[in-house]
Amino acid sequence: MQEETIDVKNILGLQLPTDPRWVDLTSISLEAILTDHAYCEQKAATTCISLIQRYSEYEKLIAELAPIVTEEWGHFRSVLTELHKRGLKLGRQRKDAYVNELFSFQKKGGHVDDRFLDELLTMALIEARSCERFKRLSEGLNDAYLRKFYRKFMESEAGHYTLFITMAEHYLPKPKVRKRWKEWLEFEKDLMNRMEIRGDRIH
Repeated sequence: MQEETIDVKNILGLQLPTDPRWVDLTSISLEAILTDHAYCEQKAATTCISLIQRYSEYEKLIAELAPIVTEEWGHFRSVLTELHKRGLKLGRQRKDAYVNELFSFQKKGGHVDDRFLDELLTMALIEARSCERFKRLSEGLNDAYLRKFYRKFMESEAGHYTLFITMAEHYLPKPKVRKRWKEWLEFEKDLMNRMEIRGDRIH
């Protein structure tokens, strides 16, 4: 039933929207933001592969993640093509402070189910924030082509966000998932308040 799923249609379950100044800064740092975006897609693909390897007994999870690996790698190639088309170069991968902070909030000990849940919710949150950022770019960039380019990414990431939530609710009790998701959202809100606004980073 629709009411049993967390914000299925609304990625703005996020507690804090992106500062509007961020889009203006990305326009100044186009090569840097496209480079960071490319690596975000690469990391999304490899993270899904890691989840498949760690939880190979979860057949439904594997069936759902396998196509995402292909899709995320396709996204990496799309961003790489866009860089080359504009005469820009893929720079070096840089530390992702946002993602590293999310990792610090994951439960490291305790029951395997708690760790599994946090891994899924971390991915859901990254996808949700990416989706929100892509929405900002699709609406705020001056470049008409890039607005359409990021609209496609926004739609894709929204689907991924809901998938990770759905998988968590498939394997674990929904009240447990919802309770922990609320904790994640509060943590991310505080994190966004602390993060420096940088136009060379997707997150």
